[in-house]
Amino acid sequence: MCSRNWISRPRTLAFRLTLWYGTIVILLSGVAFLLSYLMVTRLLEERSDQELLNQVSTFESIFKAKGIDAVKRVMILEAQAAGERKIFFRLLYMDGSAFSSSNMSYWENIAVARDAIRRLIEGRPHVFDTLVDPNVGYRVRILYRVIGPGVILQLGQPMEHAGRFIEASRKILVGTLVTLSALSILIGWFMAKKALGGVGEVTRTAREITGGDLGRRVPVKRWGDEIERLAVTFNEMLDRIEGLVVGIREMSDNIAHDLKSPVTRIRGMAEVTLTTAGDDPGAIAQYQGMAAGVIEECDGLLDMINTMLMISKTEARAAVIERTAVDVGALVRRACELYEPLAEDKGVTLTRRTPEGCIVIGDPRLLQRAVGNLLDNAVKYTPEGGFVNVFVVGLDPSRLEVVIEDTGIGIHASDLPHIFERFYRCDPSRSLSGTGLGLSLVRSVAAAHGGDVRVESAPGVGSVFSLALSVSEEPGRKT
Repeated sequence: MCSRNWISRPRTLAFRLTLWYGTIVILLSGVAFLLSYLMVTRLLEERSDQELLNQVSTFESIFKAKGIDAVKRVMILEAQAAGERKIFFRLLYMDGSAFSSSNMSYWENIAVARDAIRRLIEGRPHVFDTLVDPNVGYRVRILYRVIGPGVILQLGQPMEHAGRFIEASRKILVGTLVTLSALSILIGWFMAKKALGGVGEVTRTAREITGGDLGRRVPVKRWGDEIERLAVTFNEMLDRIEGLVVGIREMSDNIAHDLKSPVTRIRGMAEVTLTTAGDDPGAIAQYQGMAAGVIEECDGLLDMINTMLMISKTEARAAVIERTAVDVGALVRRACELYEPLAEDKGVTLTRRTPEGCIVIGDPRLLQRAVGNLLDNAVKYTPEGGFVNVFVVGLDPSRLEVVIEDTGIGIHASDLPHIFERFYRCDPSRSLSGTGLGLSLVRSVAAAHGGDVRVESAPGVGSVFSLALSVSEEPGRKT
């Protein structure tokens, strides 16, 4: 089990972030240290070269003033004074052969570079060369220069001080780089775990929700970063999922309850007909009546089921909603024409005020159904002699409202928060036919079109339903 966790560890985001952070820090530090090392090395070499040039200039002046013999004497004295292991001198002819030198027993492996002689002959003022002598243990810096007619001075000294300094610097830089690398990995791991702590909270919450605890939410720390926005979005998603699950449970309970009555009626009609008809000559008429009743009840059941499916799909954004230009004024006029005969039969006055040019982008079928449900309720719950007024108004350039007001029985204040819930029916309305799904469908259609539905009502006074719709969407877009 432990080995499996160790194998899966490199796959974690924290490990990858730490690896990237550590790698970048190590690379940048390595480049910085390398540049520093090269710069220090170059400065030390330039300093050594300048010392060699100064010494050669001294011998060149002696040669001009006192001749070659004076150069030989001073050369030997300088080598003895500095230490024969610290410096050597060699006088050369232009062909590279030596005719005088300091004590070369310690420098016997140092030969004359023919290439350097050639470049001096070609006109170079001086030539530097660097050799590695096992006897010395350090690099040897050598200078060739013409100090007089036909005379070349070969001057060399080990870069001992520079070598020691460079070696010490290299050890310090390597040690610092290793320490910095270890610190960068530790700091990177701490920062990655700290930054991804919110992701861990989301993961733990998701696991708890998977276990059945839908009430769990991710703690929001209010830091204003991306993790906080992820937590807020995740919590909003959970709220919506929980609402949908609760809605499904309620719908299942309501379906079980509301389907029970029509199924019981269908069974009752069939049972009564079968037990009472017998061989009676009027049995055919009874069977026909039973069939008609069953068909009517089945139509009601199918209408209820289709309405519930439409509400569920619309709220879940699963339905394909057509987006076309809809003239709301014309749509309301057609709806009023359909309900005018019903209003006349009840003795209810139905008036409308629908201006031209009220265009929204939406699904005409769903909008027709929503307006029809509101009109049906208004006419159904308005007693004889009452009024139902329908009009369309523009709220602003981006929204308009379909307002339906009636002088019906009204709605109690305690019922207003629940009337848009599925299968909810107020006590006064239970005596009339209906499923309690009409207003739920109106709300889902309004939400699908970027709007909402509001109601103002009082018992015995009447109700005012306002269906607000957005007109800012582009036509032709599919949802």
